[in-house]
Amino acid sequence: MDAEQPRARASGSLSVGRAVAVLIGFVVAVAVLVAWGTRPTVSTTAAPTTTTAPSGATSTTATTARSTTTTAAHGQHGHKGSTTTTTVPPSSVSVVVANATSTSGLAAHYTSVLGAGGWSMKTPVDATTSEATSAVYYASGFQQQAESIATAIGVKPTAVVPLTSAVPVTGVTGTDVVVVIGQDLASTTTATTAG
Repeated sequence: MDAEQPRARASGSLSVGRAVAVLIGFVVAVAVLVAWGTRPTVSTTAAPTTTTAPSGATSTTATTARSTTTTAAHGQHGHKGSTTTTTVPPSSVSVVVANATSTSGLAAHYTSVLGAGGWSMKTPVDATTSEATSAVYYASGFQQQAESIATAIGVKPTAVVPLTSAVPVTGVTGTDVVVVIGQDLASTTTATTAG
């Protein structure tokens, strides 16, 4: 009988060893899944397009990115939460371009450039005043789209501002983004299309 007793202990210690190995495996698997599930992800699909200006002019390529970003945030007491921001597709953003210079055809030119990027373009208009610097105005909730438009046409990020009554364009109520082409873009556009 004494000979059978050590066998029972060996069997018991073997079960404890297996239990510890399974427990360690489980903890590692959970840690990997939690790390995988809470990491920030960015998925981007670029849609390059090309627009060719009238004969003898240069062509312009505009690229817009559509993305969904998930950001993990640490809340109080170490709890994690996440926020998902979805970029609105350009085709659902209404944009009007206004010419604030004496150079004719600028609003139409930039309307074509932006339209090639997939934006929902309204009829180009003239601004109510002349402007030295171009600006992109955005309605509430459309700052990201306005920044993309500004980048596509070469407007400085500091010139992307909220749409207020101070915009030098009339009849833009209900428009998501208003692009005002100033003399700064007029000089670069005339130089590139003149050749």
